[in-house]
Amino acid sequence: MLKEWRHRRAVQRVKPGNGRPLKPFRWWQMLTRALFHLRLVSQDGRQTVYAVDVKHQNQSEGHVKAHLYLEGRHHAESKVPAVFPVQGGTVEVRTSAFGLKRCHYVTTEGAEHQLIPDPSSAEGRRARFDRAHPALSRWIGVLSSIVLVTGLVLLVLQLAEQVTRAPEGIAQHVGTFTSPIDLSAWSNVVVGLATVTASTERALRLRYNWLLDGGAG
Repeated sequence: MLKEWRHRRAVQRVKPGNGRPLKPFRWWQMLTRALFHLRLVSQDGRQTVYAVDVKHQNQSEGHVKAHLYLEGRHHAESKVPAVFPVQGGTVEVRTSAFGLKRCHYVTTEGAEHQLIPDPSSAEGRRARFDRAHPALSRWIGVLSSIVLVTGLVLLVLQLAEQVTRAPEGIAQHVGTFTSPIDLSAWSNVVVGLATVTASTERALRLRYNWLLDGGAG
């Protein structure tokens, strides 16, 4: 029920576009822009091309907007999370602190298909690397997950130590806790950078876990 309500609210947020042409992706936009494409073919063989354009750093009124293009022209826009009605279903767009965590075409029957990233985008380059080096790509994905799990464990240990050492904390009930791992300020910076890098790598593959990637943000 709640999911359906959120879906309707997202559809209601969609505003019509102004017809401007879609700008090509430039290499210097890899960290600030995501561009995905969707090609649909109707039963009579007619082809329709959509594109979803999201500028991560170009916020309007405090939120990120997703833009839908139809045949290269600005067709609609919405703040994220966005749900755009398209031929045969909807396109759902969600973002995280590190990029996109969802950009999928959902048919009226419920089937889901991830949109194709633009070849020039960071997501497109990561997808091309995955096709060219599948084994290495999997290991990089595993490493990203390990880094995030490690960062989460260290965070929990540090928080537990701080809470039990608080003047009016829970130490009087459960005792104090000392983390077995004592990181220096510089080590904490390194761990923080590593977790951000890992979450960014996962975002390039549209992988997201609320505990791992959410905690890193």
